[in-house]
Amino acid sequence: MSLPASVSSWLLVLLCAVSGAYCLGRVRRSGGAASREAGPEALMGFGMAVMAVPGGFGEGWRAPVLGAVFCGAALHAGWLLRGGIHHAHHLVGSLSMVYMAFMPGSGHGAGRHGAGLPLVTGALLLYYAGYVVLGGSRLVTAGAAGATGTPYPLTGDGQDARDGQDGHDGGPAEVIRACRLAMGTGMLAMLLAM
Repeated sequence: MSLPASVSSWLLVLLCAVSGAYCLGRVRRSGGAASREAGPEALMGFGMAVMAVPGGFGEGWRAPVLGAVFCGAALHAGWLLRGGIHHAHHLVGSLSMVYMAFMPGSGHGAGRHGAGLPLVTGALLLYYAGYVVLGGSRLVTAGAAGATGTPYPLTGDGQDARDGQDGHDGGPAEVIRACRLAMGTGMLAMLLAM
């Protein structure tokens, strides 16, 4: 692996690990619904960090372990869909992680070639590109509204309606959105690397 590819892989690992750590901190600081939202996000951040480690780290155990963990996370997200559609993103993310864990070319290690199933990879790329663009526009809009003093209603994806209210979510709404945007960007980068 070349030096620029290695550096970008380690930066992706760092981005995902920091996002996972922030979400884990939100789990500890908050309770109730906010904690249940932050838990899967922390799992996703740390799982993405493990998957993005370059150099063939954990080549024998990484795919089965990540596959099993994220199959369980997908079942959990599917179960939570009973409470509302806002858990659909967690389901898509968990299934994306299972897909990337088992597809050749999904690791950042040496010697893996291929891109998985082109139709599935393309659909996931479109989904995450849209997620990142939409999340980025919401973050910019929220920042602009905060700078002018105009209140910005935190609604849209079903999750934001609970963010930033009375400090019960474990952090400011913009930071939570930025964390979600960082993980979406990381997923997009991993899909592009396939």
